[in-house]
Amino acid sequence: MAKTDPVIIVIEDDPSIRRFLRTGLNTQSFSVFEADTGKQGIVEAGIRKPDLVILDLGLPDMDGVEVIKAIRAWSTLPIIILSARSNEQHKIDALDAGADDYLTKPFGFGELLARIRVALRHAFRSQEQSQDGVFASANLKVDLNNRVVSVDGREIHLTPIQYRLLAVLVKHAGMVLTHQQILKEVWGPSYQENAHYLRIYMSQLRQKLEADPTQPKFLLTESGVGYRLKV
Repeated sequence: MAKTDPVIIVIEDDPSIRRFLRTGLNTQSFSVFEADTGKQGIVEAGIRKPDLVILDLGLPDMDGVEVIKAIRAWSTLPIIILSARSNEQHKIDALDAGADDYLTKPFGFGELLARIRVALRHAFRSQEQSQDGVFASANLKVDLNNRVVSVDGREIHLTPIQYRLLAVLVKHAGMVLTHQQILKEVWGPSYQENAHYLRIYMSQLRQKLEADPTQPKFLLTESGVGYRLKV
């Protein structure tokens, strides 16, 4: 069976940006479909069953966050935000709603391509993990079924909370997770404002998993927003 090009839907009301994205993505062997309103974008996502969505937040008919929520009601497909809104709270709102990544305008096409590759790798690995429950990246391996974590083949002992924190990051590997998202999944809804818990345990994880905890390669900080496990 012939391999088909990955499908991307661009939901953006600026025709010049849509044209720029379509031209650039076509040269990278992506099939691109466009929508200039939120409602049209939701319909396109339902019809085309894309591999990824690029979404602007400032749409003429509805806020992009509502588009994210509508798509997340039925799909886990990667969503990358491409927006002029650079305020940290806007990023947090979009990520909390279910976006995978956030890039502010003006943007570099090379960086966007890199983010697309990461998002698609995450989606592919999520499918693999659902089958065998194993995450592996460079010298880090996490076996979710057997609750075994190893670095360079050496098993690493984690406390229950350290393991839960790592497991949440693994299940969303490649995605930016906000502080609130992580706190809710690891400690529960009543701890969503206790960001100091998260900083303490993230530091402990880095001490155990990173070769140089001050220059982490896996457990990355997204300043003012949250954390990401690099894939």
